[in-house]
Amino acid sequence: MSSEKLNAGRRSLSGQCYVLTTTCRFRQRRFLDAASVSCVSDQFREIEAQGRARSLAWVVMPDHLHWLLELRSSTLADIARRLKSSSALAYNRMHGRRGALWQAGYFDHAVRVDASLHRHAMYLMGNPVRAGLADVVGQYPFAWCVWPMD
Repeated sequence: MSSEKLNAGRRSLSGQCYVLTTTCRFRQRRFLDAASVSCVSDQFREIEAQGRARSLAWVVMPDHLHWLLELRSSTLADIARRLKSSSALAYNRMHGRRGALWQAGYFDHAVRVDASLHRHAMYLMGNPVRAGLADVVGQYPFAWCVWPMD
């Protein structure tokens, strides 16, 4: 699907919360260790430090990621581009490789009700359990959330 079709109807509103999902190219399992995951998690923190977004929850699965964020001073497209570009550069340097890390595009969902933020965060945090990578929510090492897991 072309970027133009993916962007149709997309709105970026400062203060709005979104779930952003992107997938590794060919669904390759690239994020199996802490060092590889840090290529992504460092970018979450960098984007937040720049004041572009505030992280509420994220999970880096072996072949994709989910990020619940509050948009601050950038567009969602800019956030996704920065995340994917910078994490791919870091990952490729670390692993001595070249080429695309991520599939083109991304999926997003605007979270419309503040009360559902926690529900969305818990859904993200439960992803490793549903995938068989953890026994309980909060056990998977490559996930983070502002809300306590207990």
